[in-house]
Amino acid sequence: MGNAALEELSQKIERIKRELADVPTLPGVYLWKDKDGQVIYVGKAKQLRARMRQYVNFQDERAKIPLLVDAIDSFEYIVVENEHESLVLEKNLINQYAPFFNADFKDDKSYPYIALTLNDAFPAIKYTREKHRAGTRYFGPYTDSRAARTMVDAVRRVVPICAASCAEWRRLSRKIDKGDPGALLSENGNLRPCFDAHVGLGPGVCCGQVTPEQYAGNVKRVARFLDGHRDEFVAELEQDMFDAAAELDFERAGRIKERIQAVSSLEDKQRAVSARDLDADVIGLFREETIAGVHVFMIREGRIMNSNEFVLNRGSDVPDDDLLRAFLLRYYDATTSIPREVIVRTLPEDADVMSGWLTQKLASVHGAKVRFTEPRKGEKYELVELAEKNAQHTLLRYKVRTNYEDKRVNDALLQLESALALDGPPHRIECFDISTIHGSYTVASMVVFTNGRPDKNQYRRFKIKTPLDEANDFLSMQEVMARRYSDERMADERFGSKPDLIILDGGKPQLSAAMAMFEEMGRTDIALCGLAKRDEELFVPWQDTGPVVLPGGSASLYLVKQVRDEAHRFAITFHRELRGKGMTASVLDDVAGLGPVRKKALLKAFKSFRNLKAATLDDIKEARVVPEEVAEEVYLVLQQYNERANA
Repeated sequence: MGNAALEELSQKIERIKRELADVPTLPGVYLWKDKDGQVIYVGKAKQLRARMRQYVNFQDERAKIPLLVDAIDSFEYIVVENEHESLVLEKNLINQYAPFFNADFKDDKSYPYIALTLNDAFPAIKYTREKHRAGTRYFGPYTDSRAARTMVDAVRRVVPICAASCAEWRRLSRKIDKGDPGALLSENGNLRPCFDAHVGLGPGVCCGQVTPEQYAGNVKRVARFLDGHRDEFVAELEQDMFDAAAELDFERAGRIKERIQAVSSLEDKQRAVSARDLDADVIGLFREETIAGVHVFMIREGRIMNSNEFVLNRGSDVPDDDLLRAFLLRYYDATTSIPREVIVRTLPEDADVMSGWLTQKLASVHGAKVRFTEPRKGEKYELVELAEKNAQHTLLRYKVRTNYEDKRVNDALLQLESALALDGPPHRIECFDISTIHGSYTVASMVVFTNGRPDKNQYRRFKIKTPLDEANDFLSMQEVMARRYSDERMADERFGSKPDLIILDGGKPQLSAAMAMFEEMGRTDIALCGLAKRDEELFVPWQDTGPVVLPGGSASLYLVKQVRDEAHRFAITFHRELRGKGMTASVLDDVAGLGPVRKKALLKAFKSFRNLKAATLDDIKEARVVPEEVAEEVYLVLQQYNERANA
């Protein structure tokens, strides 16, 4: 930023500070605006003036604040009576303006709901994505449309209710709305039932089989069912079935039995997670760079009755607490399914205010309150971990679906070019790691990332040939550098093209080793850096003042970690493989009469050393690969080996 721009920013901040002097010290909501008058951030505060001053005095340590302050040009505020009102107003304004600096859903799409049209004389059930209308109760959101449609079908099999898609129901509703006195069927019962009523899914409103009072009872039961209270239905339906059987009405008893089976089959698909009657939502959050995944388990009566997944925008520059709080506001504003408990990893800072808001939405006739829980151990803690694991998979599926990786990789390569002062983006990165145990079976791995993605055909493994009495990563790295970047190997097409960047796992010591070898070889045309394991700092040859630190959550840091982890995995795998073969060879070498040919034949007969060491004496003899006396010796040596391994 030039001097003129800095001066302009300083003057703007001083102007805003003067204007903030007139802001009251009352609770309320503030709106930061840019130079075009667009709302770019909405927040709430117990004390407006003090909170807003934190931004322009840079007392707020969130990563996004410098960018926000640079963008703001003016502000508005709205004074309210208390924190509860400010919470509701904040939520409404975020929905209205969708400000850039507030975390929001990545996919700004409408989610499916199940709705009851309570304003109708005979309320119907429907699957919908419509905006919430007055007089309609919505259950959801469901992020799986198939699950929502399946639930509508299941509900109607348990409690007969009209579907909004039924032509007869729509006809009847129009007549009732027009005040037609003949809308409802007369005592004669001269209308035919619709198809749904004929097969038991509808209650028969169209043909007078149910009174408005009976139908209203069905609607209440459907609402209870969709709220997750299922157990009461089984007991009630079983009693109805027994009564029908006692009256010898076996046809009605059979229909009721089918409804009981519908409830049971639905519960079979829902995972029981608690022996207690747990009524809670479990929120799991997983963030990565500029996006975050959220997974919600809706647990009612101890079972996961539904699970929803969401992707949030702007994950890197928004703290976890802000992300979670923004999601809670958006999610519970949209749903009417309010639990008695919300289980989260960390409590939002205004958990008491949010609890009051949700308690008001719950509107329990028994005075039940909604509470937030932050478990440290036990069943609820494990549920949070499960939700977070699912949130991670939510993010993975989103990235695959949207080709998110392409943009991320491009950003990462450009960021590395700038941070490490490279001549261009590092399209080919080679990374090395050493693996050993006290100098034995020492190996090195070379992994290659081409255009930001693993290029496994180019991976190479090296057995360290330098005699080592103990672990010496310095000498091992020098040997690998000499072998990989010799003129002969550089000309070998099997090793691919010259890398744009070499990353050495191990930090400054490994960088020093490689630099010393490159100087000896006279190689100066490849960029080097050493990655410190603890803090993911990059040491470079041209900077003596300290390491290069990539921004937390950046695409470049994510790529460097990915490259390092892959090199470590590949080295460990090769080391274990080599060590296992060495141990196998040494065991069979102790067998008298078992030379290389017989050893190879024996391992071929049993497919692997693992199968051989688990074989009985009869198994070894029946293989007819070695004489019986050698088979007995093999078995004896293997038994001794197994005893040592199990000791």
